[in-house]
Amino acid sequence: MQPTFKRVLLKLSGESLTGENSFGIDPNIVSNYAKEIKSIVDLGVEVAIVIGGGNIYRGMNESETGIERAQGDYMGMLATVINGMALQSMLEKQGMYTRLLSAIKMEQIAEPYIRRRAIRHLEKHRIVIFGAGTGNPYFTTDTAGSLRAIEIEADVILKGTRVNGVYTADPEKDPKAVKYDIISFKECIDKNLKIMDMTAFTLCMENNLPIIVFDMNQEGNLKKLVCGEKVGTLVK
Repeated sequence: MQPTFKRVLLKLSGESLTGENSFGIDPNIVSNYAKEIKSIVDLGVEVAIVIGGGNIYRGMNESETGIERAQGDYMGMLATVINGMALQSMLEKQGMYTRLLSAIKMEQIAEPYIRRRAIRHLEKHRIVIFGAGTGNPYFTTDTAGSLRAIEIEADVILKGTRVNGVYTADPEKDPKAVKYDIISFKECIDKNLKIMDMTAFTLCMENNLPIIVFDMNQEGNLKKLVCGEKVGTLVK
């Protein structure tokens, strides 16, 4: 099978790692994700990954927690590094070479994020995991994913979710919701479809970086998508 994309950025939510639990990391889910990722690395695809941290800590309203927004966001960034370390371990168990790069310096467990170094790792077919978001508060991991994808010149962002694409409404709440196969950035904004936060979305739109939203939990979806099969929803 010949892959359609040479270099991809895979965006995963932290919540997806919880599995049946309400928080934390389900090792079975992380192991399944590692197998899915290996299936496309074996095709020669260069893979970069950004994971959220919502399964461990999500920056909350200061009024609810008493923790100021910037401090809460930094806590969330540290959570993404924990998730990155978990995924790194599972990927290496599958025999893959990985590098964890952090936007916040923590030399004992991750390399500092340097754009040229990240690209070089990808060229050597190492899987690069970007941790700690952008390194700045007030930005989501969606924005980090868009920014890193543009910086490494990825062909596409693959946004792995629990649903198999973009719908007219939330399919988990509205049984009449209809799935889009292809949709434009402008349509998404006009219809107020919450695919990513507006900062992340605008970055992709301005840099003509397509997004494919798909169900990461469906076995084989990632490989099918990378090989050009119609999986999920293409936003361009």
